[in-house]
Amino acid sequence: MGDSGGSVLSVDVERISFGGKEHHIQTNHGSVSVAIYGDHDKPALITYPDLALNHMSCFQGLLFCPEAASLLLHNFCIYHISPPGHELGAASILPSTPVASVDDLADQVADVLDFFGLDSVMCLGVTAGAYILTLFATKYRERVLGLILVSPLCKTPSWSEWFYNKVMSNLLYYYGMCNVVKDILLQRYFGKGVRGCSNEPESDIVQACRSFLDQRQGMNVWRFIQTINERKDLTENLKQLQCRTLIFVGENSQFHAEAVHMTAKLDSRYSALVEVQACGSVVTEEQPHAMLIPMEYFLMGYGLYRPSQINCSPRSPLNLFCVSPELLSPESMGMKLKPIKTRANLKS
Repeated sequence: MGDSGGSVLSVDVERISFGGKEHHIQTNHGSVSVAIYGDHDKPALITYPDLALNHMSCFQGLLFCPEAASLLLHNFCIYHISPPGHELGAASILPSTPVASVDDLADQVADVLDFFGLDSVMCLGVTAGAYILTLFATKYRERVLGLILVSPLCKTPSWSEWFYNKVMSNLLYYYGMCNVVKDILLQRYFGKGVRGCSNEPESDIVQACRSFLDQRQGMNVWRFIQTINERKDLTENLKQLQCRTLIFVGENSQFHAEAVHMTAKLDSRYSALVEVQACGSVVTEEQPHAMLIPMEYFLMGYGLYRPSQINCSPRSPLNLFCVSPELLSPESMGMKLKPIKTRANLKS
């Protein structure tokens, strides 16, 4: 652990059932929960989830994928940051507590790094969490080695997103985490194929997420919605990023166009877009195996590898024959990735 400095302090809570350790850190912008997995001596990977999610509901699928867990935990110590009041067992934030701005949340990330004595880190964020980590990277460029972003936001809310956020805000304020709010959130996270319909039940992934949402404090989610709905446009700052960036987006994500826009504004020499077909926004839960090989090649640019490089998982939608040939070239090892899709048409 690094010197906390200033007023930053921590209370530890063991999470034996999940193999990690949770710290509640009082930062300069309020309390934040950080769950840590792995060897503290390894490089740090910071994660930040989407709206109303935490590390168990946003990154569990990815880290329960053995190949991805092997890749990430072999190379990193993972620091899961939860939005204020989104951690497991969180109490309702006092109404008198000011609602944090997006800049406050980005500065919280810097406070977390200071507390743990971390200099430069890799970042993995999903949608709203991807926005917070991108903002962090624009404010603290020297502290970010690379960005892995899933269905990221980078502009001010569209009219449709603003409207849905307002609907959820009003429902949360008066009724809490009701079924209508959960349905709107599940549409935000997942594609139609797993959400079910009148003739088909919801998939296990969606049912598990619905159960996680039941545990959220409605007013804490309301606060995060207020924060994200007031976000600023980061487009002009993207060219200033000094790190490599790998972007995943589900083909059916509500934020597909925004991910494409963000990719176009980044330096094309150091960024890549991976479209995951038949998937919604939260690729980490819906199709985590689709992330494995792109991440693997991305991390090769940093000299990082999986323990075993011989065989690809047969469960992965990617294999060496459906990856863009350019991705396999020497320049692709984190230096110049190409846009690819995760399901190539292999018909002759």
